[in-house]
Amino acid sequence: MGLELFLDLVSQPSRAVYIFAKNGIPLELRTVDLIKGQHKSKEFLQINSLGKLPTLKDGDFILTESSAILIYLSCKYQTPDHWYPSDLQARARVHEYLGWHADCIRGTFGIPLWVQVLGPLIGVQVPKEKVERNRTAIDQALQWLEDKFLGDRPFLAGQQPVALGYELFEGRPRLAAWRGRVEAFLGAELCQEAHSIILSILEQAAKKTLPTPSPEAYQAMLLRIARIP
Repeated sequence: MGLELFLDLVSQPSRAVYIFAKNGIPLELRTVDLIKGQHKSKEFLQINSLGKLPTLKDGDFILTESSAILIYLSCKYQTPDHWYPSDLQARARVHEYLGWHADCIRGTFGIPLWVQVLGPLIGVQVPKEKVERNRTAIDQALQWLEDKFLGDRPFLAGQQPVALGYELFEGRPRLAAWRGRVEAFLGAELCQEAHSIILSILEQAAKKTLPTPSPEAYQAMLLRIARIP
């Protein structure tokens, strides 16, 4: 069997790998529903004991963490330099951004989803002061993104941030222009395909059509909300 990618497009790391893989990487997609808690099922934990998405299975080789998966696929399929440059210092810049992204973008920009959708889904309200701190953290991260990683360049070495319910790049023309270039390069259809689930999740929540989390997922969700700074 060839490569298998276990993912849920609600997850930003899953979307990043999905978009990359759609550019010529031959693999089978296996959807694991995070809200239903399928990532905590016995079947999936046999594949990835960490219970996280995305997960890549290449024969007997199992790989977790989106950054590691992206680098592995880039090397395995020798993708063009605009994805993963062969120049040592340019490649180091990719690694630099991916590390910063994990620390300052991934957790920070995911909080609005917990505030507006996942918390209410299990009957938990995130305190107002935490929401305000998160908004401040998003603004600071955007400033760093613009000044440090984008600067005057047309592209940066990394993924595009998304925060549910916020017009992230309002008043930031350089970042707005960068987003437009990224979408033009990838193709509007692929971007819409990858983000359609997350962009429609507020409507699903309002209509109460989201699935009920499993008991295992419920406990994991409570822990995640408790960790919001």
